[in-house]
Amino acid sequence: MENNNRKAWLYLLPAILFMGLFMVYPLVDVFIYSFEEGYNSASQTFFGTGLYNYSYVLHDPYFLQAVKNTFILVIITVPLSTGIALLISVGLSSIKPLRNLYQTVYFLPYVTNTLAVGLVFMILFKKTAYSDGLVNLLINLFGGSSVDFIDGPYWAKMFVLCFYTIWVVMPFKILILTSALASVNQDYYNAARVDGTSKLRIFTKITLPMISPMIFYLVITGFIGAFKAYSDAVALFGTNLNAAGMNTIVGYVYDMLYGDSGGYPSYASAAAIILFAIVLTITVINLLVSKKHVHY
Repeated sequence: MENNNRKAWLYLLPAILFMGLFMVYPLVDVFIYSFEEGYNSASQTFFGTGLYNYSYVLHDPYFLQAVKNTFILVIITVPLSTGIALLISVGLSSIKPLRNLYQTVYFLPYVTNTLAVGLVFMILFKKTAYSDGLVNLLINLFGGSSVDFIDGPYWAKMFVLCFYTIWVVMPFKILILTSALASVNQDYYNAARVDGTSKLRIFTKITLPMISPMIFYLVITGFIGAFKAYSDAVALFGTNLNAAGMNTIVGYVYDMLYGDSGGYPSYASAAAIILFAIVLTITVINLLVSKKHVHY
């Protein structure tokens, strides 16, 4: 038994070293930086320790705007993308002819470069000197007035960002849910049909409980991914997200490190730890909720 335990730990050693070197150590290092006031990365010096970095970040209007944008993005995109992906997956599962073709078409946005998709969205939504964009042309066709979705009002820019995020993340969710639906034992459906159960009741009482672990997995990863959003906003609004009012928490951390106003690793570390605390809290809440609603 002891030899088996030694072999098991030996097999796990590379993964443990990798996680320790690239995950645990950076997290501890960032946590320490977040308390070092006035840290200078060039000289590796600081003039004190305390909570000033957290106080500065929590009172910084750019950070508060980034938190607002991130939470709106999370609240809107995670439920919508998961729900739409579920409906599409159910539809794909009921289609037999050309099912693989449809699955490939839906999966294409996921393997397409993020910035390339952002460029397409800019062409669709951005007003230029020569055109108001395809979306505005459709709005005008139905009697509406043009809206500048890229450089215009806040709600328009947030709409585009949410739409773009849903478009990017939904293919992966469709793939996972389609696989989950295919793994459901057909005997349950056959028994329900014999009893004359309606399709809606079959969906709510059989399909949803059977695939609830996958739905929970997608919700958890969706929350984490949405809180880490940054490249989506850059693809649409450029690198100066503070000027556009569309920065995210990860974008704020990046700006504090490398942006035009960067060079403040202590502030960036404090913001990163706050983001970590937010994600950890929401994940724990989801885990507690899953005990009652997820059927393994």
